[in-house]
Amino acid sequence: MKALLLSEYSRLDVVDVPMPRPGAGEVLVKVEACGICGSDVHGYDGSSGRRIPPLIMGHEAAGVIAATGAGVSDLREGQPVTFDSTVYCGDCEYCRRGDVNLCLKREVLGVATPDFKRQGAFAEYVVLPRRIVHALPEGLDFAQAAMVEPLSVALHAVRLSNLPEKGSALVIGAGMIGLLVVQALKHAGCTSILVSDIDDSRLELAKELGATVTINAKSSDTVAEVQRHTNGLGVDVALEAVGSTPTVKTAIESVRRGGTVTLIGNIAPSVEIPLQIVVSRQLRLQGTAASAGEYPECIELLAKGEINLKPLISMVAPLEQGPEWFDRLHAREANLMKVILTPGAKR
Repeated sequence: MKALLLSEYSRLDVVDVPMPRPGAGEVLVKVEACGICGSDVHGYDGSSGRRIPPLIMGHEAAGVIAATGAGVSDLREGQPVTFDSTVYCGDCEYCRRGDVNLCLKREVLGVATPDFKRQGAFAEYVVLPRRIVHALPEGLDFAQAAMVEPLSVALHAVRLSNLPEKGSALVIGAGMIGLLVVQALKHAGCTSILVSDIDDSRLELAKELGATVTINAKSSDTVAEVQRHTNGLGVDVALEAVGSTPTVKTAIESVRRGGTVTLIGNIAPSVEIPLQIVVSRQLRLQGTAASAGEYPECIELLAKGEINLKPLISMVAPLEQGPEWFDRLHAREANLMKVILTPGAKR
């Protein structure tokens, strides 16, 4: 089968690799769509340390069941599915209580670290444990279904954020996750959604998707603008979707006393925080990792048309064009958001 292989950092090759076979409790999925995540782009150049080559990346995907292994009887060949990016054991203490994202044996599709390597979905086929696979309703567009994974990350982050009824929130970073967080906040009943970024086109998109106030952090002081729009109190919740010291500091300074800062961005291995503000204002710093049980809700929201993904998909392209699109994303090409690769497309 064809696969997009990270042969070495900053080099991707379309290669032939052996067809995987499902074992007991596994399924073989024919991949119809797989999105390029920002973490894949950082893995491509080696900056994240979580995509050690050689590796087939890709964890935002959807397709159809091609074959099932022993013990799998509830999925049929040809059935459309999507799947979690987290491969969890199902047996540890965290899995038993539903925190599968904290699994003691957790692996991630398309990720390779010194601790594990799990081949991903930038390939024509991928083998997966049945427990991470979710059936899709017939007719749901595969490119949109591939975005269930990032949508689940956004819903999980909002769910952890202690958002009060009709509360206010600041989203820092209007990239893919930030824009999905905006929609997740709106779905959760948030009545005041402020978004800060340095890109006017992304801020315009945030407004289209539900933001009530947008702030260009290049030309305005985000903290001052937040104070102005909240009568000097600050927002109830700040969700930081960048992962740098300046933006984390902004998030902390923007929440009200007793508020919550939810940290989503994690590209930098460490950041500095204004500790005295956190302590003296009794703030809650909340990390959020992947998702844990949000997939069914995400699928239902997409099926009902309650989440708008179309403006976020910049391009759907065949797998063979993967190296070109990775280069363009890595170069931060303007107005380029989500690129979906289609390994299952006819050649």
